[in-house]
Parts: sequence; C-alpha cells; structure tokens
Amino acid sequence: MTAPLDRSATWPYEDGKPGRFSYARADHPAGVACEEALGALDGGHALLYPSGMGAVTTVVLTMLRAGDTIALAEGAYYGHRVLFDHLAPWGVRVVEFDQTGSPPAAVDLVLVEAPANPLLTMPDLEATAAHPAPVVCDATVASPLRLRPLEHGCDVVLHSATKVLAGHDDVVAGVTVTRSRELHDRLHLTRRLAGIVASPDAAWLVQRGLETLGPRLDVQEASARVLAARLAEHPAVQTVRYPGFSFLISFDVADGEAAGRVERAVATIENATSLGGIRSKLEARHRWEGDRIPQGLLRLSVGLEDNEVLWADLEHALGNA
Repeated sequence: MTAPLDRSATWPYEDGKPGRFSYARADHPAGVACEEALGALDGGHALLYPSGMGAVTTVVLTMLRAGDTIALAEGAYYGHRVLFDHLAPWGVRVVEFDQTGSPPAAVDLVLVEAPANPLLTMPDLEATAAHPAPVVCDATVASPLRLRPLEHGCDVVLHSATKVLAGHDDVVAGVTVTRSRELHDRLHLTRRLAGIVASPDAAWLVQRGLETLGPRLDVQEASARVLAARLAEHPAVQTVRYPGFSFLISFDVADGEAAGRVERAVATIENATSLGGIRSKLEARHRWEGDRIPQGLLRLSVGLEDNEVLWADLEHALGNA
C-alpha cells in the first residue's frame, strides 16, 4: 500500500534529539517507503533521486576521482556520454566499448546498459563482473522484474524511474540500488550534501506505479513480441531490434526522411519522446543522438493499447515510409 504523502520539510525533535526524520533533504517518509519497495525489487539498498541523470551524477561524484576513466557501453543512452563529456573539466574521462564483450582493462568504473537504449544490445554480464573495476548497470528498460543485475555481480543498478517503474508519464525520478550498504551510505551522503533528493510527491507517484508494475509490463511485453515479429516481415522495415523481453523495440526504415513520414503518420501511437509509459510512443532518435545511430531508426515504446490497434496504426504509418 502506498505510504501517506507527507510534504513536510522539517519534523520536530524527539526529547531534544533529531528523530528518524528531521530535514527532508536527508530523508522523508514517502521517499524511504519508496526506497524500501525499490530495494526489495532489486535485492539491494535503494536510493531515490529527482531524475535518472541525478542518480548517474551522484554515482560519478561518489565513485570517481579526478583522472579516473569510465568505460561506457557503446549504444547506451546518449545522455550518459553527454554528461561525462560535460564533466571532463573535472578530470572525468570516458572510453566506449562493445558491451557484448569484456570492458577495457585500464578503467576505474564500468557502465553497461541492459538492454542498451536504443540499439538494444545486451551486455555480457559475466565478463563485465569479472573486471576488477566497480560495475554499474543501467537496467531501466529491463526493470527488476526481468533482470536483477546485483545477482550477476554488478555493484550498482541504475533506473530512470520516470519510465516503466512509475509508468504513467507524470513524474521524473531516478534510482540507485547497491549490494553494499557502505556504498549506499556514501551515495546517500553525496545526495544529501548536493541536494539531489526527490520530492515527496515524486516518491509517492513512483511507489504508486510499482503497485501495477507487474501487470503493466506483462501486457506491454506481450504486445511488443507480436509487434516486433510483424515489423520484421514488413517490406518498409530494414532492421528490427528487440531483445526478446520488455516493452522497447527499435526498427529502421530507409532513411531520415522516411522516419519523419512515419512519425507524422501515427495516430494512436504518440509521436513523443520517453518510454515505458502506459501510452505507446514512437520517435526518430537521430534528432537527439546524431550519427551514433542510423538516420532511419525509430524507437517504439509499447504501451497498454490493444496490439491489433497498435499494429493497424504502424501498418498505416509504414505505408508512408
């Protein structure tokens, strides 16, 4: 059951001493309740942030020092690379690698994504866990219901809770989950000192979403499997990427102009960014990511609509490709 929504910024001391909650920048009831639920799902110690990028930033500030190097999975969410390049003046360096193999040797932190967004490759978690550097796995698309990276030797799991965890396109939030309580406490200290804390309203909405995560994901995944198979047979589609689970598909049409025509032709499916919500969304990713991905790549996040309705919409739109 979702915890009561307490929007207090401060709480009275108890017998002259701070109680469990004293100042909301450290912890608040809705946040702690949500973190307990998230930790149980992923099998570790969870912290909530105001965005997925807030979670990534807290990891970098806590786990790296000037001159350290991050090994980043090729094709992973483009915002990770943009952030790391932005932090370059602080001495953070980044190299990209093929996550289907082993990370490069001389790095200080490894960040993989399972599956990568939008190319949907899966990391070799066994090879990655064998690396001596700490391993961070962004499992936003998989969710804890399809993959629990801590059980595969990763040290930190990242989620953009904005996506399928919350699931309703009405909140922005991020999550870290750690195996180590000591690392959890270090991340918590960075979060508190830097003020990278999610609001009570955001925490409440994420926890609300968790209550329906399983049924939502089952429906989205079942539809995604049907749509991926049909897309693979459509003459206007050149490549289909689907990892075999979860709700995200990417597929290529001839070029950027064809992708634009498909975007403008969908009706039931929203031509919008983001993913994991109850409404299906489609967009050409080249506008954001540039030449790291094909110009004709379209990313489809499958929602809860009937899959026959979604296929009729896609089939009509692909007729314009």
